[in-house]
Amino acid sequence: MRFVIAGGGTGGHLFPGMAIAEAFVERERANEVLFIGTEKGIEAKVLAGGRFPLRTIQAKPLKGRSFLGKLKAIWAIPAAISEAYAILREFRPDLVLGVGGYASGPTLIAASILRTKRAIHEQNVIPGMTNRILKWFSQRIFVSFEETKSYFPDGKTIVTGNPVRKEIFQPGPNSKEIEKRKEARFTVLIFGGSGGAHRINQAMMEALDLLQELRPSLRFFHQTGRDDVDWVSKGYQEKAFDAWVRPFFEDMATYYQLSDLIICRSGATTVAELALCGKAAILIPYPYAAHNHQVINAQKLVEMGGAQMIRDEELSGPSLAQAILELYHQPEKRIRMEERIQQVGRPRAAEEIVDHCYALVRG
Repeated sequence: MRFVIAGGGTGGHLFPGMAIAEAFVERERANEVLFIGTEKGIEAKVLAGGRFPLRTIQAKPLKGRSFLGKLKAIWAIPAAISEAYAILREFRPDLVLGVGGYASGPTLIAASILRTKRAIHEQNVIPGMTNRILKWFSQRIFVSFEETKSYFPDGKTIVTGNPVRKEIFQPGPNSKEIEKRKEARFTVLIFGGSGGAHRINQAMMEALDLLQELRPSLRFFHQTGRDDVDWVSKGYQEKAFDAWVRPFFEDMATYYQLSDLIICRSGATTVAELALCGKAAILIPYPYAAHNHQVINAQKLVEMGGAQMIRDEELSGPSLAQAILELYHQPEKRIRMEERIQQVGRPRAAEEIVDHCYALVRG
């Protein structure tokens, strides 16, 4: 079979799509997967020269743009649909799956014109604008949370969970060496999504003075984003902390495995990865996420004892340092968090979606 996965823009949309693509190819080796995205999305970097080919269309974002930007994005929609139509005519997929992001809209509409089987996946509790529209063009709708079903038609909506790439939660070939290195120091992984988070970077630098008592026992892995890498790296060096600072971590699975504590945003994909890895986390929800979904994600985990949360407006060096110190000195609390967060993990989410896609194609 041939499948198209459309969307991306951010890791929160792309990485679940990659997990589904992996499951499609594992189901039958002869299966082919093509991604359709944009040149400016994260997919252009992550998929470059990789396992899955990428074709791009000139779709543009609507959300967060000026009035003129919105007009340009709307004006570009017919051309993007036309480009997607040409790609689909050439590739002739059995099914097109939209995973969110502004490339998925034109592609699903083109698939509808061609009468190709169509499905979408929604990662968040509250659906984004693209999937709210695409529900009328889709024959199956996969959602990550039970609460999300109320936004979509009953007859075609299925709760599967949020797919996570297997490399994230399966022990790699160097897992024994990783365990040895892990025992040496209390390791904190910090990231703010694929593009970094300036607020988190800033608070972490401010927290270092308050963590001096633990300096010999701490190690940091810090994904800063491109703009902040130099001054954050310098900050760790000046305070004499052991830190590995990079704009972007390609091998995120290794850093998850090495870490005792994670400080991050609370996007749906990040939450799914934390759950499957069973990692204690301090969640700092992105305050401008659509429908406040990152706060909703974090609150669900806090209520079940699976994470701690610091709201963005309450984030500071002292508040972050206090949270790190608490979880360092209370390993039993950290272990409890690891056990609780694993309860929301759905390791077969990608395989379930593939099952339902096969049934749709063959039905």
